[in-house]
Amino acid sequence: MSDAGNETPDEALYRLDASDPHGRLVDRSGLRPEDIAQIDRLMKAMGRLSDVERRMGEEAQRYMRLNETDMRALYFLIVAANRGADVTPSMLSRHLGIASASTTKMLDRLEAAGHVTRHRHPTDRRSVAIRISPQTHETAMNTVGPLQARRYGAAAELTPREREIVIRFLDATAAALTGPAADAGTGGPGHTGP
Repeated sequence: MSDAGNETPDEALYRLDASDPHGRLVDRSGLRPEDIAQIDRLMKAMGRLSDVERRMGEEAQRYMRLNETDMRALYFLIVAANRGADVTPSMLSRHLGIASASTTKMLDRLEAAGHVTRHRHPTDRRSVAIRISPQTHETAMNTVGPLQARRYGAAAELTPREREIVIRFLDATAAALTGPAADAGTGGPGHTGP
């Protein structure tokens, strides 16, 4: 690693002293320099993972000529098909967090492209069931599926104790980013800013 003053912004992107040099956002009390260095490495690893996931998603979207919401809908439909579950438009709306009118437009587009089919719901005559087409299911399993499956390989290499630590960290990070402190803009625990 180069001297801090000679680092490019890319090299220093996840370093605490580069992103919060005056300690306005993160309380450093109780943290030794080696703790901060290790946390910096952890943040950098999370950034690398986020970048890889974003690139994978963009590549899959380009390959399948779909947007992010379309891809999330298809993944939901693949999981439902694998479990033998029927998916209604309202279920899809809730999962995606979009309005029913937007879901209808999306389904119209996906159906016209041959990615999904609509059928009479087997138990609710007032509703339709949405299914992923066999061709799209197979394409996704052969292109995006193997990339997604590699995550399991990395997780399988950890011990059960290590996996529990990672789970606890990821859950705590998600809670910190979505909890009331994040919504209020206070920065959460350890925050010392305005």
